[in-house]
Amino acid sequence: MTTTAARTARIERTTSESSVLVELDLDGTGTTDISTTVGFYDHMLTALGKHSLINLTVKATGDTHIDAHHTVEDVAIALGEALRVALGDKKGISRFGDAMVPLDEALAQAVVDVSGRPYLVHSGEPAGQEYHLIGGHFTGSLTRHVLESIAHHAGICIHMRVLAGRDPHHIVEAQFKALARALRFAVQPDPRVEGIPSTKGAL
Repeated sequence: MTTTAARTARIERTTSESSVLVELDLDGTGTTDISTTVGFYDHMLTALGKHSLINLTVKATGDTHIDAHHTVEDVAIALGEALRVALGDKKGISRFGDAMVPLDEALAQAVVDVSGRPYLVHSGEPAGQEYHLIGGHFTGSLTRHVLESIAHHAGICIHMRVLAGRDPHHIVEAQFKALARALRFAVQPDPRVEGIPSTKGAL
């Protein structure tokens, strides 16, 4: 695990179920290099990097012959840890971010607080969304699990609301893009912020 003043991080996580490498740069341009062996998840993580302007590399393999769950979860854990490390002491960041993103008939809103306190509120997915198998490997229930794993390991608060949607693919993708845009605003430096953006003096 390493970090630099350039707000970068590299996390490697290996278990009996998966092997994961995540590298990111918070001050990037949205360049991505994603390979998790779960095609739809690759698509979502590519969108996350692209729309957050976070340079993101993810390389993962795992026991997807059993289920995609372990690989998806372990990537989300490593991604959350990388965000936490890259944020460092959080001096000068905007801290809060929110975004509402449409994808055709789907609409999602994400609100983020880089608070140091992990929390997820997730609501609005249509009944049955959690049971849809998207792209042959990604079960709809994994969306919430990815969000809570990122929130917990990054130490951030995420409120995610699905406001509209019919197509399972669009419903998930709108959420990842909304999270990306909210993170973009929350982690960016604000030149008017001096020190830690908290009355407590710590995040």
